Order: sequence, then C-alpha cells, then structure tokens
Amino acid sequence: MNKEMEVVPANDKNQGRQGTNRWWLRDWVALTMLAVVLMVDQLSKLIVRSTMVPGESLLTWSPIQLTYVLNTGSAFGLFPGQTLFLIVASFVGVGVLFAYYRNFSDPPFLVKISLGMMLGGAIGNLIDRLLFGYVVDFIDARFWPVFNLADSSITVGVIILAYVFLLAREKPRS
Repeated sequence: MNKEMEVVPANDKNQGRQGTNRWWLRDWVALTMLAVVLMVDQLSKLIVRSTMVPGESLLTWSPIQLTYVLNTGSAFGLFPGQTLFLIVASFVGVGVLFAYYRNFSDPPFLVKISLGMMLGGAIGNLIDRLLFGYVVDFIDARFWPVFNLADSSITVGVIILAYVFLLAREKPRS
C-alpha cells in the first residue's frame, strides 16, 4: 500500500486543538461532494414527484427518457418490497463507508471524491426509503433498469475507488 493511502487507527489521528476527534471537518472535499450529490439527488426526485405521475414517461423520442418509477427494491429492482431490510442495509452501508473513510490518515483526493459520492447517493436513497417506503427512479436508458442520480453517484464513486486501488499504483522511483 502506498504512503498516501496509509490506514491508521482512528484514535491516533486527526485530534483537534481541544483534543476532540474532528476527522470529518478536515475533509471539505468529501463533505462538499456528499452535500452536492444529496442536494441534487433530492431536488431531482422532488421535481419528478411533483411534476409526473408514477409510470409516466417524458422525452419518449430520446435515447434516454424520463420514466417515473416507484422502486420498492434495491438497485435494478432486486428485493422488491423488502423496505425494512433495505433500510437496515443502507444504515450498515453508510456506517461502513464512514468507518472506512475515517481510518485513512490522509486520503488521496480521488478517495475523498469517491466516498463523498457514494455516501451522498446512499443517504439520498435512504431518505427516500425512510420517508416514502420506496426510492424514486426516473432515468430510463431503455436497455437498463430505470435508476436515479443517487444510483449514478454510487456507481461512479465505486468506479473511482476501484481505479484508485487497482490501477493508480505509485510508479517505482528510479
């Protein structure tokens, strides 16, 4: 593992001036990404809920159309009607991401972006499940199950994280 991605115990790092652990304050990049993803996701879902009816499609002439779907399952409609299980799984997933991120001594920029995107998307879909018992999906690429901006953010975040850990290795120094 390269020096930039060193993981250290949480109690040995990021102590604030008063001795309190404020790891989340040092990372404005991750927090900003989380906030932007969450706001854009929730705003887009609010617009869909307030201007469309479930099952309605717009832009039907386009390769990507808007189709309002109430998804009671997880990604791609898996586990339909399992709202309680998915709420618990979402809380666990968000907790794991926070714990994982917290253990970095100084996360690389792309890791901050990635985890902010994944957390923002996971929290956005969790809010839907808690408030409505379903997730609002509306992006319809026709060849893929209907999804939303939170799903996209999670997917892109996973791809970035995979890139960082699998492909962006430090080159040996000469």
